[in-house]
Amino acid sequence: MSVEVSNVEPKEIWKNFVLLNEVPRPSKKEEKVIDFLKLFASKNNLEFRQDKIGNLVIIKESTEGMSNRETVVLQSHVDMVHEKNNDVDFDFLNSGIKMYVDGDWIKADGTTLGADNGLGVAAIMAVLESKDISHPKIEALFTIDEETGMTGALNLSNSILTGNILLNLDTEEDDEICIGCAGGVDITMHREYKLVDPSEDEIFVRVLLNGLTGGHSGAEIHKGLGNSNKILFEIIASINTIFQIKIVDINGGGLRNAIPRESSLTLCFSKEHLDEFNDYIKKNLIQYSSKFVKTDPNFNLESENLDIKVPSLSYLDTVDLITSVNQCPNGVFEMSKSIENLVETSNNLANIKLNDGNLKIQCLTRSSSEDSKEKLSKIISKIFENINCQCIFSGGYPGWEPNINSLTLKEAKRSYLNLFSSDPKVNVIHAGLECGIIGSHYPKMDMISFGPTILGAHSPDEKASISSTKKFWNFFKEVLANIPERN
Repeated sequence: MSVEVSNVEPKEIWKNFVLLNEVPRPSKKEEKVIDFLKLFASKNNLEFRQDKIGNLVIIKESTEGMSNRETVVLQSHVDMVHEKNNDVDFDFLNSGIKMYVDGDWIKADGTTLGADNGLGVAAIMAVLESKDISHPKIEALFTIDEETGMTGALNLSNSILTGNILLNLDTEEDDEICIGCAGGVDITMHREYKLVDPSEDEIFVRVLLNGLTGGHSGAEIHKGLGNSNKILFEIIASINTIFQIKIVDINGGGLRNAIPRESSLTLCFSKEHLDEFNDYIKKNLIQYSSKFVKTDPNFNLESENLDIKVPSLSYLDTVDLITSVNQCPNGVFEMSKSIENLVETSNNLANIKLNDGNLKIQCLTRSSSEDSKEKLSKIISKIFENINCQCIFSGGYPGWEPNINSLTLKEAKRSYLNLFSSDPKVNVIHAGLECGIIGSHYPKMDMISFGPTILGAHSPDEKASISSTKKFWNFFKEVLANIPERN
């Protein structure tokens, strides 16, 4: 099947993509693919160097007539997300990806394809081995572990690059040029509670909220999608104004980068309020189903009586926790003042867990402004520190602030117009790219990001458009030919 892919145009890219996909390359286990690229460099008589974390740079001198142009850094990450369908038997650590052609699409056989960011890597390889593509001096930067922590970019050597222009090839719409993205930071709150024993007249009820749509906590944070953690705590806050409740346990949400779809908790309260409680749940189901009918049409809220007697938080601790969760900012915090309809800063209240008195709350705060990210992070941490939580910041990475006056952008727009007789979309995304991190190491770097159309990345439905890849390849070559002269 993969042989068939090798013959797809442009062959320069697809043959390298096939070779690349024969090499297992999971995040944090990139040794094989880095060795593959070193061998590739040696076969093409190209110099290479590697930093301590494992990022690789391959150098190619300029072609004739291009020595007066700025050195350009071509950048893609080498790791890929390894996911497969449940009915597929596949060993990602030892087997290459099986691919096939389906009309205008390249797909994998029941696994992720690795076009994110393998097509970028393959395109760079095509330029490095080319004999007839006009380009300035190239520093090809292959970063590791983008998908699970951006470890390579965060630990990039401050001296391994000399170029002042960077072309990142990790964008997935062929009519867009990206010039900025959000940075992010993980915020984790911990606390251990002293529990109290139940009284004889207390009953226990489990409340489940599910059926929400969920979505990407960056790219879709502005869509008004329901956050199961926030909604559930709104509901129990209103219940607590009518009669006293105590929280036993919580299981809310999942991954930090996903808007939570499902949350549940166990409560205890005086059994005399059971009928009133059940009526309230039914009323809230109707109320919230109506409120979220467009964004979350499968909204469901239900309760179940439990035959248990277990310790819980005290009433005062319950009130404090409910208040803090409801005070915690969620969703869009600030919109950009310079770019229309762009989310600048947001927070996703992603995960709340309480088990045996151990509380853990996880947020992902994003912003294209470092000042705004810090501001929101401090607000969130202060809220939970007020109820004696320990707040830990981790996994932070800077945003990529857009430069609308970028000379590289200007030339890229001109190249796109010349080739396709239309203007590209110039955008900023409220999600993470490595550009902002690389820019923190090289503050003078002028950067843009672009790439071919890829759908379903990070899933076995991932597919790459053949016609789009051809368009991207022509654009990529044109951009290289028009890199500005050195000052």
